[in-house]
Formats: sequence, C-alpha cells, structure tokens
Amino acid sequence: MKRYIPNALTLLNLLCGSIAVIFAVNDNFVSAAFFVFLGIFFDFFDGFAARKLNIQSEIGLQLDSLADVVTSGLVPGIIMYKLFQLVEIELGSWDNSQILFGVTPLACIGLSITLASAYRLAKFNVDTEQQNFFKGLPTPANTLLIVSLPLILEFQNNDTINAMILNKWFLIGVTILSCWLLNSGIKLFALKFKTWGFKPNATRYIFIILCVVLLIVLQFAAIPLIILLYIIMSVLDNMTSK
Repeated sequence: MKRYIPNALTLLNLLCGSIAVIFAVNDNFVSAAFFVFLGIFFDFFDGFAARKLNIQSEIGLQLDSLADVVTSGLVPGIIMYKLFQLVEIELGSWDNSQILFGVTPLACIGLSITLASAYRLAKFNVDTEQQNFFKGLPTPANTLLIVSLPLILEFQNNDTINAMILNKWFLIGVTILSCWLLNSGIKLFALKFKTWGFKPNATRYIFIILCVVLLIVLQFAAIPLIILLYIIMSVLDNMTSK
C-alpha cells in the first residue's frame, strides 16, 4: 500500500494545479495562488515520501514532471498572460482589435514562461547531475515569483509598487528573466537535508531563517527578494565551496 503514497501526493499536486488553472483563467488570482501553494506543498512531500519509503521509481519521476508542467508551468504562464491583459485595461488601450480568435497576441508573451518551464523539466529528467543541487531556477521557485505579483497588487496596497508591476516593460523584463533563470547553468542549492547538523547545512538554515524574517516584515513583497536571496546565496556557496 505504501508504494502508492508518493504517486498519490504527485496526483494531488496535479489536481491542485488544475484547479489553479481554472481560477487563474477566471481572474481569481488569490484562489489560484492558494492552490499553487498547496500543489507545491504536495510536490515537496512526494519526493520526500519516496526517499523515506525507499520506493523511488521512473514512473514517479515522469509523473512528477507532468504534474509540475501544470502547477509550475501552465499556471504561472496564464497568470502572466492575465497580468499583460490587466496592463492593457489599466492603460485604457483594450479594444477588439487586440483580440485574435479570442486571444490577446501581446499577452501571449507571458506564455513563454510555460514553454521555458516545460523545457526546464524535460532537461531535469535526463540530467543525472542534479541530485544535490539544481541547475537553473526550479520551476516551483519561479512559480512563486510569478504568483507573488498579483498577490502584491491585491494585498500590499503600495501605489509605487503597483505602478511598477502594472507596467508592460516590467512584465516583459520579468518574463525574459524568468525564462532565462529556468534554463540557466547557475548551480542552486537544494533544500534537501541528509543530516540535521548545522555545519553541513549552514546555507540552508540561514536561508530559511532569512525567509521567515522577510515574510514577516514584507509579506508577499518578500517573495521576489527571497528568490533573489536564493540565487545570491547559491552563487556565494559555490564560490566558497571551490
């Protein structure tokens, strides 16, 4: 019976991602974010359960990536697509001439994130090196970055930050950066603990503590800073390890 547990958790990740897609398409970003967070939670624990139960399998690896394509690929792409549409509405430039077969061509730039995520997951599946580290930004981390943008708009209530997010060029820049980070060669540490000792896990413990502090102080606005912190600490960790 226990051999079904990891795959069941993966399927729950896929279910949450599918529900998040429905909410995102209907402009309910808060509910979409909730199910994305829940999906990422299941995504973390399916691998954890597989390792602890010693029942890792090839089908589990493939199923995990298929679920991530939805939760951490399709959902952030749709959210970015919707943010582009929101910018056009805010600027008052929304009209029927911008719609082609029910799709807004400019906003399709946001779907580049979905394509880059799928490509990153495919590379991960065939890369035998990424056992104790990630090469490029993991798709769940990138998804948290994209999902944080509408949450900041909804809850931070800061006119300066809102104006920055609701800027076409800012969204284009974030999209390009997101696609590059996903498929870059930057080595990023994984939050996998082989032991609980502080010395071999110093970077991980410091990162987690800083994340908690930033989230308490800045709330959703902390998420982009946490992603930046994750990259900086990984680069520094790579330099010191050499």
